[in-house]
Amino acid sequence: MDIGVNNIQITKTQNSKLSSVDFDNLPFGKVFTDHMFEMDYKDGKWQTPTIVPFGNLQLHPATSALHYGQAIFEGLKAQKTANGEILIFRPDMNIKRFNESAKRMCMAEVPEDLFMEALKSLIDLDREWVPSNDGQSLYIRPFMIATDDYVGIKPSDNYKFVIILSPVGAYYAEPVKVKIETHYTRAAEGGVGRAKAAGNYAASLYPAKLAQAEGFRQLVWTDAKTHEFIEEAGTMNVMFVINDVIITPDETKDTILKGITKRSVVEIAKDWGYTVEERPVTVKEVIDAINNGTLQDAFGAGTAATIAPISHIGFEGTTYELPPVEERAFSNKVKDYVSNYKLGIEADKFGWMVKV
Repeated sequence: MDIGVNNIQITKTQNSKLSSVDFDNLPFGKVFTDHMFEMDYKDGKWQTPTIVPFGNLQLHPATSALHYGQAIFEGLKAQKTANGEILIFRPDMNIKRFNESAKRMCMAEVPEDLFMEALKSLIDLDREWVPSNDGQSLYIRPFMIATDDYVGIKPSDNYKFVIILSPVGAYYAEPVKVKIETHYTRAAEGGVGRAKAAGNYAASLYPAKLAQAEGFRQLVWTDAKTHEFIEEAGTMNVMFVINDVIITPDETKDTILKGITKRSVVEIAKDWGYTVEERPVTVKEVIDAINNGTLQDAFGAGTAATIAPISHIGFEGTTYELPPVEERAFSNKVKDYVSNYKLGIEADKFGWMVKV
């Protein structure tokens, strides 16, 4: 057992799985590295941080997260540059958002410096797992669950914080066909839509399944009160280009997750001189823009897919075909720029990259 920075206790695996991985055919989220970070919260404080061989968690049947849903997570990526360096994209924002989720879900917050050191130490230990093929990356999944052995509704006194790593390929291999949802809702004002809480995603599965049966890949979520305002697209933030203006739902309402990829796209677009409007976006204005030919681009922005172009939008029984993806000026340009930025090909002018 080695002792790392911040007294992280490291136990290395004796049986690496690295040689058994086909890096030319990586599925998303099904292959995991040799190690994981694990730390427990009890007696009012975080206990010794550890990195251990990847393995199953042992949980009591009354573990409170399984019954009452105190569970949160994050998603971020690391890339390998042409010269072999490993870079993480904006981890500070994920750490802050994780703790904001923890606060909303009445869970223990993780010290930011320890969180960052855990990320860097774990990735450094499993650095040979970071893929280098085009379009691949190391997906990083920090998560926390409530671990009281108690069947009773109250905030847990105990928590388990874990980070696992997964080398991945592309999340979406082709442009996505989406349907505007006008009955089910992802989040309501005053709820936990802004938190990256596990239950938010569970609640989205059934309406997404119904849409998939109709031939759509994902949903565009609308507001819970009127279903007149667009909020998110599937598990991503959504952005449109109408009349050369980049438009995206604003984050003043607590129903929309503060997307790190979206925030990056907004900051890049402004730096390039584009007009960006973060404001309420109505379903009507998007459909009108499709009909009158002023909608030039539509895409999802999120960690897993980065930029996911939207090819079709379904609404009230009509499926609208959007402009050809290959002809879209902004989303293609920003997708290439962000990809090259993460790989260190573009200069880190915004100071977003953290080297491992």
